[in-house]
Amino acid sequence: MGCGLSQLAAKFAFFPPTPPTYQIKKKEGGGGNGSNKLTVVSTSPSPSFPLPHADDNSLDVLLIDTKRGNKIVAFYLRNPYARLTLLYSHGNAADLGQLYDLFVQLKVNLRVNLIGYDYSGYGASTGKPSESNTYADIEAVYQCLQTEYGVSQEDLILYGQSVGSGPTLHLAAKLPRLRGVVLHSAILSGLRVLCHVNCAFCFDIYRNINKVQVVKCPVLVIHGTEDDVVNWLHGDGLWKLAREPYEPLWIKGGGHCNLELYPDYIRHLWRFIHEMENMNTKLRLKRIRQCLNLKPKSSTRHRCCRFRLWRPRCPTCFTPTCIKFRCCSIKCSMGGGCWKYCCPLQCCWKPSSRCCSTKCSTPCCFRWQCCCCCGQTSIGMNGKHEG
Repeated sequence: MGCGLSQLAAKFAFFPPTPPTYQIKKKEGGGGNGSNKLTVVSTSPSPSFPLPHADDNSLDVLLIDTKRGNKIVAFYLRNPYARLTLLYSHGNAADLGQLYDLFVQLKVNLRVNLIGYDYSGYGASTGKPSESNTYADIEAVYQCLQTEYGVSQEDLILYGQSVGSGPTLHLAAKLPRLRGVVLHSAILSGLRVLCHVNCAFCFDIYRNINKVQVVKCPVLVIHGTEDDVVNWLHGDGLWKLAREPYEPLWIKGGGHCNLELYPDYIRHLWRFIHEMENMNTKLRLKRIRQCLNLKPKSSTRHRCCRFRLWRPRCPTCFTPTCIKFRCCSIKCSMGGGCWKYCCPLQCCWKPSSRCCSTKCSTPCCFRWQCCCCCGQTSIGMNGKHEG
């Protein structure tokens, strides 16, 4: 992205509708908060796409400032029965005027609040489209959801279609407690759409192949098997790389821009949303543990290994002894009192009338004293008899 060639690649990657299908203007006599002061009007005398009514109270038309100095347009559609919010990043050659009817259907059928936005340079948004600008755009929309609507990442699902999978995975990689991600006709990277490569280049954009691997929430992949724009292998590759993949939807015969027309699309998407609504923290941790193949911790650990102390070794076999709090000796020959550490075999520190010599055959003796020595004869650190 830091390479100058990435700007050249962006010119071939973004195709905003020209002219835009809508414009925004201030409401006449509108009052209240800032979200109720804007409305949408068509730029065509015979609009082919239905636009929201000016008196629709379930829609907020927003104008959001980004950190790169652009102003982007966003539609927020509220559902009074919703528990989750869907942040929708649309495809390449589309704007909010063309997608409003789809947003309404998703809001009603999935029972979610939905916010969609136009990238910089798309629709009525200012600026020029680029990879960096789309990242700043989605970050600004997420910040608006937090401040204006009180939406936390635990109640948010990110939806990315086609090129919208780039900003979607960019934000998802930064939100560890996100509820879920939907990738619709997504791309592995911009360059991989044009040709099959296995290495990274500095001018490649939207390297989703790397970002999907750090997303920590369930990822649903939807792709058409007859997609002639973004090959089905892109969706399959993203699904295989996801840390917590959800059951994918491969629409047989589906293309790049018509998956919403298939009944399986809304049915499978509704099931995903429903499971995300019912997913609690305990269930999520269980699924993550299953995904990572982690075995539950055993509750029958040996008590003598509970305390990690220094383990003495036998000078002959160098086998570490297992230490526990018990001494089997009547009298210690160290002269400083009992150490109270002994082998569980109870063979250490036993009084005897003879020494076991320098070659101790017991695998659990202390290094500085033989385990069978009496108090009269002991063996030093070098294994030799001492007085």
